[in-house]
Amino acid sequence: MRLDEFVEGFERDEAAERRRLAAEKSYAITDYLDDVERQFESVVQGDSLFGSTAPEIFVGRSNYPNVSTGLLSPMDSGADAGDFATSGDWYQQGYQIDDVLQRRTGLLNSTRSAEVNVDDVWDGFVGVQREVAIADHPVDVELGLDAKPELDLSLDDISTPTGPRARARDADLAENPHVPRAVEKTLEDDDWQAQGAMTYLYRRGFDVYDINTILSAGALGQGRNRRLVPTRWSITAVDDTVGQYLRGSIRNAPTINEVQVWYNDYVGNDYWVILAPGNWEFELVELKAPGSIWNPEPDGEYYMAADDEGYEGRTDYVDETSGAYYASRLAVLEHLEAIDRQATCLVIRHASESYWAPVGVWQIREGIRHAFDGDFATAETFHDAIRQLEDALPVSLPDLRRKSKMVAGIQSQITDF
Repeated sequence: MRLDEFVEGFERDEAAERRRLAAEKSYAITDYLDDVERQFESVVQGDSLFGSTAPEIFVGRSNYPNVSTGLLSPMDSGADAGDFATSGDWYQQGYQIDDVLQRRTGLLNSTRSAEVNVDDVWDGFVGVQREVAIADHPVDVELGLDAKPELDLSLDDISTPTGPRARARDADLAENPHVPRAVEKTLEDDDWQAQGAMTYLYRRGFDVYDINTILSAGALGQGRNRRLVPTRWSITAVDDTVGQYLRGSIRNAPTINEVQVWYNDYVGNDYWVILAPGNWEFELVELKAPGSIWNPEPDGEYYMAADDEGYEGRTDYVDETSGAYYASRLAVLEHLEAIDRQATCLVIRHASESYWAPVGVWQIREGIRHAFDGDFATAETFHDAIRQLEDALPVSLPDLRRKSKMVAGIQSQITDF
């Protein structure tokens, strides 16, 4: 497909059109919080929450190494608990911002304070949390609570939002969880470092969502070093570790033989992925619109951020794009590993004003993963691709050039002649 045809009308299937329902801001979630409070009162019996099924856990980062660690359980006992757990299925089902926030506010975060060095603890609240994390399906639990929940919604640009919190007095399993054999194997080997265990699980078909939950619960790594990992950190750690593994797997792969431009949009975000012949290089440029969640001044200018790496990768944490960098890099590397090719890659993310509440980096990961599901356009050169995309981008080419090393590098090569 020619690039000019591709840009004129980004082809979208019906599922993509449904995902565009987030084009207009919706603040219905504020009304939904009232329903959450009534729901909580109906399911709590005295100071206990019975019949609860925990699909997920959460570990906070405040006051590290003494952290808040919690079990996330739907307050609607009739709901499918698995539908509340963050996963790529949310993209497939076309979930919008409202859908995500309603599910997350419907999860009670029953918390206890804990020291992160847990070694091989399998009893008490932390033990129950670990059992929930390593199980291959949501686990029935019984929770004793100390107080009514706080209904503040916690929003984060990396972790999925969390809903009401209540301090837990204790927790007990109401069933024996089933643990996959691959997870048992990582637990049994006390000398297996966390990075190797993560890669092993990924190669065995575990998605990064499952792996970061297991890592967060302190169930990976050498026995004496196992510790709780704040959820925000574990998400990025898994994306980074798996990304490094995938980058290593394509180091000697042949390069793609044409410039390709891929596109997708999801929950108020546009993604352009440009792949060009050459050794592995990667850059993420983020364009955050005035009026969007992280650039709230409606009359301001676009906020621009960028980070990059060369063939050997990075040795330090990114400066400007945080977890978005590792999530987007992972999605690109998965595609390249699947076709056994390497490429020079520029990802441009446009967070529009329709992205009115952060739902976590999972939407970045899935938005770019599924960009590769459709057709792609081709261009003669990387420079041609950038020039023809100029009208579709929300910033000028000179502004993009000032922020992007790749685009600036293209310009300098042209002026050399």
